[in-house]
Amino acid sequence: MKFWRGFVVWVVLVVLAGLALAAGTAWWLNRPLDLATDPVELSIEHGTPPREIAQAWVSAGVQVSPLLLYEWFRWSGRSRRIRAGSYEIARGATPRDLLSKMVRGDETLAVVHLIEGWTFRQFRAELAQADALKPTTAGMTDAQIMDALGAPGVSPEGRFHPDTYAYSKGSSDLAVLKRAYRAMQKSLDAAWLERAPDTPLRNEDDALVLASIVEKETGVGADRGRVAGVFINRLRIGMPLQTDPTVIYGLGPNFDGNLRKRDLQTDTPYNTYTRSGLPPTPIAMPGKAALLAAVRPDPTKALYFVARGDGSSEFSQTLADHNRAVNLYQRGGQRGK
Repeated sequence: MKFWRGFVVWVVLVVLAGLALAAGTAWWLNRPLDLATDPVELSIEHGTPPREIAQAWVSAGVQVSPLLLYEWFRWSGRSRRIRAGSYEIARGATPRDLLSKMVRGDETLAVVHLIEGWTFRQFRAELAQADALKPTTAGMTDAQIMDALGAPGVSPEGRFHPDTYAYSKGSSDLAVLKRAYRAMQKSLDAAWLERAPDTPLRNEDDALVLASIVEKETGVGADRGRVAGVFINRLRIGMPLQTDPTVIYGLGPNFDGNLRKRDLQTDTPYNTYTRSGLPPTPIAMPGKAALLAAVRPDPTKALYFVARGDGSSEFSQTLADHNRAVNLYQRGGQRGK
């Protein structure tokens, strides 16, 4: 009899201990974690074991026993479903929230803005200062970057699509460049399929070069088609494009913001005053609108245009009309095209 009484007491104690443990576990799982900083951020690499992930969170600033955190991951049955990525937790987050975030892949993303009309040099500068982006390409030349992207021997200018790119914190700048490179190739392929049947452009590369010029020459979106039409008309008759942005690009870092007469008269591969046809490479990163304008310009007989001073342009068919427009709109040495 005493044995059975003792056994019953033992069972009751075990049950009570189990209930207390369950209650304590439930309380802990739903209790906000103590954080050394707010928020706490962590990047998890592919293949990191759950035990190391628990330790990494503690090292990053989650003030809890790493063993306790690991046991929660393991006991939940979801530890193998934790996804690599960049995560962030703020005050109020519980152990349950932390695990759910990693299982869902609810990453903390940063963004970098690559602007239409920028050069590749500007692209690289923006990536270099982007938030939490690994500077993988910092010591690489432009040629080495293109090699890494699988495009050896290709000039990087114009080859990256301007857009806003979201990325996981801790990603590499090369990964962002790869996305931008593929996006530009996709946009260029799509635009080339829309080309006018009588275009003088020989291939996609020609289209990309012209689109970059249109991007730099257009202050108002509505003018893109007509600006492209002027350059297409000039290409058809062998007339020099005579566009300042190509000359400026050819000057490179030597350009001080003031385009001089001697610059226009100094022959370089990018001087479209001294050379007919398109320059050897794009001069900037064009957007989709400029690409479409280059391959399917607005019908126009104009051969000239000049900036009005408000971002828009005045178009002319004859040199005489163009000269009158220049006299009317020219301000501060602004030349007509």
